[in-house]
Amino acid sequence: MVQHYDILIIGGGVAGMSFALKMARTRKYRIALCCKTTLDEANTTKAQGGIASVTNLLKDDFSKHIHDTMVAGDWLSDPAAVEQVVRNAPKQIEELINWGVNFDKDADGNYDLHREGGHSEFRILHHADDTGAEIQRGLMEAVRHDPFISVLENHFAVEIITQHHLGMRVTHHTPDIECYGAYILNPQTRKVDTFLSRVTLMATGGTGAIYATTTNPDIATGDGIAMVHRARGVIKDMEFVQFHPTALFHPGETHPAYLITEAMRGYGGILRLPDGEEFMQKYDPRLSLAPRDIVARAIDNEMKIHGLDHVCLDVTHKNADETKQHFPNIYQKCLSIGIDITKDYIPVAPCAHYMCGGIKVNLDGESSIHRLYAVGECSCTGLHGGNRLASNSLIEAVVYADAAARHVTHVIENYGFNDRIPEWNDEGTMTNEEKVLISQDMREVGQIMSTYVGIVRSDLRLRRAWERLDLLYEETEDLFKRVRPTRDICELRNMINVGYLITRQARERKESRGLHYTLDYPRKSDHNTREVW
Repeated sequence: MVQHYDILIIGGGVAGMSFALKMARTRKYRIALCCKTTLDEANTTKAQGGIASVTNLLKDDFSKHIHDTMVAGDWLSDPAAVEQVVRNAPKQIEELINWGVNFDKDADGNYDLHREGGHSEFRILHHADDTGAEIQRGLMEAVRHDPFISVLENHFAVEIITQHHLGMRVTHHTPDIECYGAYILNPQTRKVDTFLSRVTLMATGGTGAIYATTTNPDIATGDGIAMVHRARGVIKDMEFVQFHPTALFHPGETHPAYLITEAMRGYGGILRLPDGEEFMQKYDPRLSLAPRDIVARAIDNEMKIHGLDHVCLDVTHKNADETKQHFPNIYQKCLSIGIDITKDYIPVAPCAHYMCGGIKVNLDGESSIHRLYAVGECSCTGLHGGNRLASNSLIEAVVYADAAARHVTHVIENYGFNDRIPEWNDEGTMTNEEKVLISQDMREVGQIMSTYVGIVRSDLRLRRAWERLDLLYEETEDLFKRVRPTRDICELRNMINVGYLITRQARERKESRGLHYTLDYPRKSDHNTREVW
């Protein structure tokens, strides 16, 4: 079946939904918003801490937020991208509030701002400790009530459509690659439908699920990045995988591991060994409030030194009622496994959390493929550089969704539909034995990435990952050609593609920088605001 939409959005988190709402204001275009599960399962929902924006102008200003972002990114961030996000943040916060999103206020009616690692001021707006869920709720209500937006849940994008599907040989050096839409799997019919569009936006989120343990849900398999890579689009900075320092250590919960928000350290939480000894003073003068890459490596190092499977976060010295008020969900979650955070240490360990790289885009959110935009975690805007500053991701998504929407509004009338695109050939069958192989291969990808392409890397580890991923790639591509597409086989392909990109770009970076730390090129010392190892 062939469907026509002016705008096709693949992904339903804050990035995709805010772009959809902005484009729907024109009242001119048919918009399809496709997500592979339901709207409420997006990565956005898992974001606890908050959203960064300069709000208290008596103490904070744009230059401080810009400097904090550049420092956290190890001076690899694109200054123009940083300026764009920081200076446009307050306006986009207002936009979220107008869509019905609520942020906590204090007794005087001012926003109750948190401070998180790497931030020099209190500038994190939040809704208790489930800010992402609140943003997702507000946007979902607005999207579902907009008649110009068709929400297609449980629809899985298999490939984006380019000249390749017209028989043209497309390489990374082919000029003027264009996107005409996407092939999308309909779970009800089990058929791959052809969605033709004038403009396509990729907003598929992150890649955490390719690791054995992650704060991301199972759906974070890097689908958009993999599709654009296969379409010969430019992918950048994939070596910079952020490992959140403090996921709740609870064996059995790996996808997702429960996140202990950065705001808890901003609140005064102290990292300790299980015996109570502090250790962050050995790594950074900012102690537990150092940027995430520094804290994650410090914890990883302490765990290896002492043979531990976790360290601890301590808030027992804080007022118990205040702790429960600020972190009600974390309090209840820990209580459910026998930990009272007002009296007991919280066992924590690092795990895969956020992808700083992705589909390379310009300041308007345009990818290297014409008519294809990318917004949110699947994109590489240049904001994060070598490491994301806490709570900069949600604001990046809405700022770039706004930039993309403004750009699309000016150019969409130049584009038509390409009705010469052939429909998908869905010949083939899949046996139960093949399904077992797919699930086993998914687990193997997670083990390869966590073991060889984790917090600390080396040339040897990366080479082993490369060799094992290459074998899985050959086996999976051979299987994909023989069977009808299912979500499982497509996700496995994407996971292997993304693992390959992370490994390849990690091998190409011959230095320890930002989140990429390698034993073969150890950093000694650099900027005064970074660590000494």
